[in-house]
Amino acid sequence: MLFSNTAAFAEQMDREDPLAPFRKKFLVPQHNGVQSVYLLGNSLGLQPASVKDYIGKILDDWAAHGVESFFDAKEPWMDYHDQLTGPLATIVGAHKDEIAVMNQLSVNLHLMLVSFYRPDKKRFRIICEAKAFPSDQYVFETHVRSLGLDPAQTIVEVTPAEGEDIIRTSDILDTIKKYGDETALVLFSGINYYTGQVFDMAAISKAAKAAGCRVGFDLAHAAGNIELKLHEWEVDFACWCNYKYLNSGPGAIGAVFIHRHNHDDSLQRFAGWWGYDKPTRFRMEKGFRPMAGAEGWQLSTPALLLYATCRASLEIFEEAGWENIQAKRKKLTAYTWFLLDELARDNGRDTMRFITPAAPEAHGSQVSVLMARRGRETYEALMKQQVMVDWREPNVIRFAPVPLYNSYSDVYRLVSALRNLTQ
Repeated sequence: MLFSNTAAFAEQMDREDPLAPFRKKFLVPQHNGVQSVYLLGNSLGLQPASVKDYIGKILDDWAAHGVESFFDAKEPWMDYHDQLTGPLATIVGAHKDEIAVMNQLSVNLHLMLVSFYRPDKKRFRIICEAKAFPSDQYVFETHVRSLGLDPAQTIVEVTPAEGEDIIRTSDILDTIKKYGDETALVLFSGINYYTGQVFDMAAISKAAKAAGCRVGFDLAHAAGNIELKLHEWEVDFACWCNYKYLNSGPGAIGAVFIHRHNHDDSLQRFAGWWGYDKPTRFRMEKGFRPMAGAEGWQLSTPALLLYATCRASLEIFEEAGWENIQAKRKKLTAYTWFLLDELARDNGRDTMRFITPAAPEAHGSQVSVLMARRGRETYEALMKQQVMVDWREPNVIRFAPVPLYNSYSDVYRLVSALRNLTQ
């Protein structure tokens, strides 16, 4: 559609937005009684207004029934997990039995490496992106060291071409082809945290499979943001946190996807008692027998309070409808890019440069802007105006208009503030 760079147009878009009422379901930070422009869903999603009620129900059950809440609560804790896997399966394009909600992201990555990174003398390499989020880098480094391997010889990083910011898909596929016979695992982010680049997960998965490699993804910045089809793409596994676009709170419980073709009892794994065969779990018998599906990778008794915060958010996703959320994301980001492109043309491309790829299929909600001058000063000025964005050294401002709680007027206010600060 044709956009216009006026406050009136943004307000009209908000009035016509079918998801506009969902903003009220979140607690937007305020300053002197005025809501801030919160564009940090790529870092920590806003708190659903219903979170206290969901946590309160767990606390009430605990008070009323103690440990018997696992069986006697109105919503028995034993089955609470089942209320999370369905909505997450829709969001990541999976079957319900391919999802387990457990642990945090880095823990889950280590657990998945135990199962899906099985190096031998021939196949031992891991192919990943350069400048992956530090947690991923540290997981890879320490995990391969624990197996007696040298990270420098084992980990192959695909880098952008000289003078470019993003990694070409062709370079990823060429690297898989080059090292395929020596590679045990290909593991990329779904979206790079720094640039906001969406990787072609379907193409990467297909190439890895053709080379005989396992393939996994870290979806920290992708889950709840973009459309995913993990089952269809035949991804072996994926991990993500639920505190960014999935709004489940700081330190929220994470989740994993494990493709059905890997639901094999003989597959190596680290085990815990909550992953034991559910009907016979309380017999406390020796000898691990995993639950069917991804839940067989669970370790510990679930954190019900963290389950509750996740549920509060996921029920909003279900009410809004995943297709509707995606439709608004595409429209909201298109409007964002329209305003930013106009600003860059007016200011000159030497003032700011988008390191997030412009093609709609190559980005999600996040935009990363490299500031040629006064970057930190601009960031701090935005924050003082209650336009909440993110700073990444040495000179990048990141922000993400989120369809469930950000408005078109939020985006207009951001770009107007940037215009005043960069002229």
